[in-house]
Amino acid sequence: MKIKLIYPRWPKLARQTEFHLPPHGPVVFAAALPDYVSVDFVDENLDAIDFDDPVDAVCISMMLTVQVKRGWQIADWYRAKGVPVIFGGIATMLHAEETQMHADAVFLGEAEGRMETVFGDLAGGRLKKVYDYLGEQPSLEHVGPARRDILKRDLYNYKGVQMVDLVHASRGCRYHCYPCAVAYLGGRKFRPRPVARSVEEMAAIDNNRLFIVDNSLAQDTRWEMELFREMIPLKKKWCCHPIEDDPKVLDLAAQAGAWYVYQAVFDTSDYIKERIRRYHDHGIGVEGTILLGLDRHTEDEIKRLVEFLLEIDLDLAEFTVLTPFPHTKAYDDLKRQGRIFSYDWDTYSADQVVYQPRHMAPERLQELLHWAWDTFYQDESQEIKMSKLFQKVVRKEMADNTYRPRRREMRGRAFGRTGTAAAAEPLKSA
Repeated sequence: MKIKLIYPRWPKLARQTEFHLPPHGPVVFAAALPDYVSVDFVDENLDAIDFDDPVDAVCISMMLTVQVKRGWQIADWYRAKGVPVIFGGIATMLHAEETQMHADAVFLGEAEGRMETVFGDLAGGRLKKVYDYLGEQPSLEHVGPARRDILKRDLYNYKGVQMVDLVHASRGCRYHCYPCAVAYLGGRKFRPRPVARSVEEMAAIDNNRLFIVDNSLAQDTRWEMELFREMIPLKKKWCCHPIEDDPKVLDLAAQAGAWYVYQAVFDTSDYIKERIRRYHDHGIGVEGTILLGLDRHTEDEIKRLVEFLLEIDLDLAEFTVLTPFPHTKAYDDLKRQGRIFSYDWDTYSADQVVYQPRHMAPERLQELLHWAWDTFYQDESQEIKMSKLFQKVVRKEMADNTYRPRRREMRGRAFGRTGTAAAAEPLKSA
């Protein structure tokens, strides 16, 4: 059986550098498929869909809300030709009812151990409209490596620099943050993979730079420290979401190759200032993720927050506005209060205001978002800051003899440029 697995195109944030990472959801899904299913993968951000290529079925993997309308459009075209379409992925789960109108089947939940049933039903002409496994998480004991062989590797580079590869060491999250849907998607129980399995997968990836995409590594100290100890011999360089704020943990993370972290900066407290300092003391860079538009955010508070960011020596900052994605506490609150004024999912890009803020007009919050970007990068451009972060990983690699310069990277250095840190800004999950 031949399927076409499609990752629909989506717009980058207005201020983000235009590069794309190899997506994680499709390669994890492909690893769960039965052996008799062959896969032709198309990342529409980088490659065109050949709609005339004969296939037995189309699977559409959607991670972000801003992908859903394009995914539906693709599905409608294939279904009009009589090709069955199956949807899956994070955004499918967040928009399941609407997606069903464009699908022969919608898969909800984690794929491992379930695809034999789905594709057996497809082959037998008895495909169900919905396969709902939400809340029935599979054991991670036997989750194997993702199918990165389906990727067209040459597409995932930026100015000659290979993008980081994505890998996960756990699922679920015991936190339940206001704008986040992970509690709905993966449950509030932290579910680590066996450390040996995660490290084995990392070791087999032919890329020295990784993005560990777990929602947070700071959920189980003993597991986190064991993971970092076992990663040290790999000499990989990696970025991730928060690491536990403990000197022993941070020291092991640094030894294991921690390059930089995404760290939410939610206030101007001394705790945040010291948290950033401790990362830097261990040689770990920090990209601050800054969410504007919370109910406590007055115009003056937003301006104080941006001034604070300039004081604490962040390596990079990424500014977004609060976006009420379905199945989050933010969505429930703002919908109940009648404050959401747009349900056009193309506008749910995290850089467009789609609700009424408490202390200002939507247009003013939009202006402050642009002001925050401009102010933070007024002395050094985003490209320069990214280049400096990239230089840090190169120095780390040279120190342990793992640096492998690409031709274009070397050419940039020869002309006096510092190279690019395209690999230094992996996109967060929606």
